[in-house]
Amino acid sequence: MKLLLDECIDRKFAREFVGYEVKTVPQMGWAGIKNGQLLTLAEAEFDVFITVDRNLSFQQNLPQFDIAVIVLQAPSNRLADLKPLFPKVLAILATVAKGQATVVGA
Repeated sequence: MKLLLDECIDRKFAREFVGYEVKTVPQMGWAGIKNGQLLTLAEAEFDVFITVDRNLSFQQNLPQFDIAVIVLQAPSNRLADLKPLFPKVLAILATVAKGQATVVGA
């Protein structure tokens, strides 16, 4: 399974995903690209897009994209705040559906 981390997530978070192919938006050269175009690019190469952007599911018509979205809800996007969500993210990875956003919170 291929995962893409949004540019607002600390790249060190990728180290947690042992056994998954993980890239960040900046690693792909996509930093600064707006969400609609970003999802279009991402769906061609990735299975899941992980972000902290709570507005993404309201701003984009997710069913038109062939990629699952996981929205992390934490006090901030700092690694220390995101790490506690990791077990929940791992638990739902197998069940996330393409074209839908799944919210993972504390």
